[in-house]
Amino acid sequence: MGEFELIRRFFTRPTPRAVLGVGDDCALLQPGPGMQLAISTDMLVAGRHFFDNTDPRRLGHKALAVNLSDLAACGAKPLAFTLALSLPTADTDWLEPFAEGLLALADAHSCELVGGDTTQGPLNICITVFGEVPAGPPLRAGMPATQALLRGGAQAGDDIYVSGTLGDARLALEALQGHIQLPTDLMAAARLRLEQPTPRVALGLALRGVASAAADISDGLLGDLGHILERSGVGATLDTSIAITLIASQAYFSGARGQFHQNPSELTALQCVLGGGDDYELVFCAAPAQRAAVLAAAQASATPVTRVGHIDAQPGLRLVDAQGAPVDHHFASFDHFRSNKAANTTAP
Repeated sequence: MGEFELIRRFFTRPTPRAVLGVGDDCALLQPGPGMQLAISTDMLVAGRHFFDNTDPRRLGHKALAVNLSDLAACGAKPLAFTLALSLPTADTDWLEPFAEGLLALADAHSCELVGGDTTQGPLNICITVFGEVPAGPPLRAGMPATQALLRGGAQAGDDIYVSGTLGDARLALEALQGHIQLPTDLMAAARLRLEQPTPRVALGLALRGVASAAADISDGLLGDLGHILERSGVGATLDTSIAITLIASQAYFSGARGQFHQNPSELTALQCVLGGGDDYELVFCAAPAQRAAVLAAAQASATPVTRVGHIDAQPGLRLVDAQGAPVDHHFASFDHFRSNKAANTTAP
């Protein structure tokens, strides 16, 4: 099967929302009047972001999900995407479920595949996604004139929220790398979180005009919250006693005090939640006066949110326990060029 037959068979579809889709040198997109294009690119590399034996249907889903998560963090509505795919061979048994997983998620968000590229080489998936967000007055002086959620809008006194649950993807990774053993049912649930995340697009849209800043959690809560703090020029205090409740695998961690390779401890649970990555939830900030609006956004998008801390004027990120005492422990988030882990599976 040649390159163009591959594209025609698996990735050519009608694109009613795009002016021009697959087949020309460029795709043509027309955002609505008064709208701005939101654009994001993510790459998934075999052996770095996913294991070689990952279900191709789940991999197709995740390849687009990590990009849609960026749009969610921006409060942008998905429009279209391009796919650049490097393949060792044109294996139809792999391509068919991969395309099914990819396009099922695309259809769920009305996001059209409008172009891309294919080549032979090591398995590598690169997607560029396009969304739209209304133009509007800047949130404050010096910020862009947009209604997009940005990382740079957090202010002292804001609440910090997290959507959904955190840490289970990292727990699955530790099990897949042989560091821990999980019960069969828990492993299945955790692996689903790792390989088929849910982009919080509906929540991101509902938070426009409510949240002051937002980011998606790809490299770990502390690392991605840190991006908000840096861009906003503020600090934060985070309650670890609340954060630890965000892991869905509570029953497994409750009362666990064994060694890491036998049974994860509370410290390990916190590492999964705070530094784990691959969750693709949202971390966002909002003024206390917006608490009712945040709750309404959560309910409208059917997405649970949890308030885990607050923004401080003092720079730096402080971790405290239930009594407000400092937590003296370092929880590292993932960095591609500081980590030597193979198949870490965390996205850029």
